[in-house]
Amino acid sequence: MSSPRIVIIGSAGRMGHALQSAATELSLNVVASLDQGDDLEAGVAQGDVVVDFSFHTVTAEVIAACTKHSKSLVVGTTGHSSEEKAKLVELAAQTSTVWAGNYSVGVNLLYALTRRAAAVLGPDYNAEVTEMHHRFKKDAPSGTAARMLEIILEERKLSENSLRHGREGITGERTDDEVGIHSIRGGDVVGEHTAMFVGMGERLELTHRATDRGIFARGALRAAQWVANQPAGVYDMQHVLGLE
Repeated sequence: MSSPRIVIIGSAGRMGHALQSAATELSLNVVASLDQGDDLEAGVAQGDVVVDFSFHTVTAEVIAACTKHSKSLVVGTTGHSSEEKAKLVELAAQTSTVWAGNYSVGVNLLYALTRRAAAVLGPDYNAEVTEMHHRFKKDAPSGTAARMLEIILEERKLSENSLRHGREGITGERTDDEVGIHSIRGGDVVGEHTAMFVGMGERLELTHRATDRGIFARGALRAAQWVANQPAGVYDMQHVLGLE
């Protein structure tokens, strides 16, 4: 099948610019780039798949336009409440949709490897997650680190009470059920994440380092090419990469 016709929503934003640059680099066919004030429905109607990195208050309108015109969708917008996202995902299932919190191909492979390591190594290999970002990042831990922690907790059947955010003072001996998380901030670091599994006599480290924010745009466009050929339903990047 030929390359799908792509519509970018949120074209004036940082990710919008990154998507347009990546599409040019990959020789993909962008037929419309939309932002505030543009005719959303008319723009959506021109393409085969819509890539939305705009604003969370627009997501419902984007989904409605895509379902009306039977267009596939890639959602990269964040900021929805849990309740709001649950409702939107239900609506998005009416067409073929990829919805992910991180579109980096490498990060999504890291998720899969972290899950496998947590399952195979077991609780006698102590799990710790570290993440480093630029000095201007306002939240901690990062969303990617939070997902890595969720995966480890899921595989080891632990609750969030097992998380230890840094350590200070007299903490007592580390238990097998602890999962540590440590956030580092400084300079202009785009993003670095490591899952560590530390046993007696050996240590396994799984690390992803991002040096270019374009990785997220390229991943989203890979998702756009994939989802254009899928039946209705909501997928994530694990599906796109065949890791589910």
